[in-house]
Amino acid sequence: MTDVRVLIVDDEAGQRESLGGFLLKRGYDAVLAADGETALRIIHESVVDVMLTDVRMPGMDGAELLARAKAANPLLEVIVITAFGTIADAVEAMRRGASGYITKPIDLDDIELQIQRAVERRRLFSEVRVLRRQVAATHSFAGIVAASPAMTEALDLASRAAATDATVLIRGESGTGKELVARAVHHASPRRDGPFVAVNCAAFAATLLESELFGHEKGAFTGADKQRAGRFEAAAGGTLFLDEIGDLPPPLQVKLLRVLQEKTFERVGSNQTLTADARIVVATHRDLEQMVADGAFRQDLYYRLDVVNIRLPALRERRADIPALIEHFRLKAAAQYGKSVDSISREAMDLLVKHDYPGNVRELENLVTRMVVLARGPAATLADLPGGTGGHDTRRLDDFRGDLPRFVEEIEKRVVREALDAAAGNRSQAARAVGLTERNLRYKLQKWGW
Repeated sequence: MTDVRVLIVDDEAGQRESLGGFLLKRGYDAVLAADGETALRIIHESVVDVMLTDVRMPGMDGAELLARAKAANPLLEVIVITAFGTIADAVEAMRRGASGYITKPIDLDDIELQIQRAVERRRLFSEVRVLRRQVAATHSFAGIVAASPAMTEALDLASRAAATDATVLIRGESGTGKELVARAVHHASPRRDGPFVAVNCAAFAATLLESELFGHEKGAFTGADKQRAGRFEAAAGGTLFLDEIGDLPPPLQVKLLRVLQEKTFERVGSNQTLTADARIVVATHRDLEQMVADGAFRQDLYYRLDVVNIRLPALRERRADIPALIEHFRLKAAAQYGKSVDSISREAMDLLVKHDYPGNVRELENLVTRMVVLARGPAATLADLPGGTGGHDTRRLDDFRGDLPRFVEEIEKRVVREALDAAAGNRSQAARAVGLTERNLRYKLQKWGW
């Protein structure tokens, strides 16, 4: 027996009872209603999965019943029944939200097939809603670990800005979580059901970035063999996140300024003006004020972007958050890799808290993840640090008493050296292997004189 409840609405008793009897034999929970008012009462008082309704009925017709039933239960699947001469009514009903229609005389096998499809569609819609709630919870402000005053203040400002369509400028060093906050702003905004589209302005050459943002027409340049929509169009109704905005070339700064001022743009190679319907959130690790002073960034664009200015503190400025972050990343890594690692040893925790983290939260997550992956027992220890620190490095710890940051640096050097050796000196590949950006890797190599 199925637990699917089907409501049959028809003013003709013979047809209503015939359909009900057929569906009962097929294992469905069939409920009958002679008119729209009775049907609505049933929908309000019980769970109905699918409604079969005649279009032409005295009193409340099928179109009105459809509208009121969907308002009461948006997930309700509605199949309309119509005579051959009134198919136009059925098509209009589908435009208003019906999932299908059947013409008289009724084919019972067709009825069951449509119900099965409607039930599957309802199941998929329910799963999508659950996934959306999970995604929203993952990317919400509540999902960001923060206890320090500096980070709490930044998130409070971001949450207040989220309720509006104001442009948001997020500043902070690499690895501080700028995109994480941008996603939280999106998921807390009225545009949460729209797309979140992220573009790293530093990842494209200037000529490619223009097409990436605004799209292009066929033949606009060599290799443009077809029309292509840009990220502004892809983000319509949602949020466009422009990371590393300080790397935006001057010609594109002009185009972005126009979008912010006039909400319009053109694809490359086109004269057709398109409307930009995306909330803009930008981020940078650069000093934009200094870039304005140096003439490298337009002052008028800076003022357009600097509506809500959120500064994310470096991890070394929010050490109170480090223990909670370590626990968060331990749980995440243990679940992801199926490891039974229940804790981080006190010695390892002390070392992790005192480190300066030039790579910020991203570096901490990578280090904790590696410790969990390499852990030999239920507790991750200094011996489980990446690169294999075993007995030899544990004995060397005495050489670093009172200077734990130097101990961490020695471990970092070993990990980076092994990654570079494995990648045959390829810095991009080595950076990915150890979970750093190429910029952070270059910083470390320069610091160490390598």
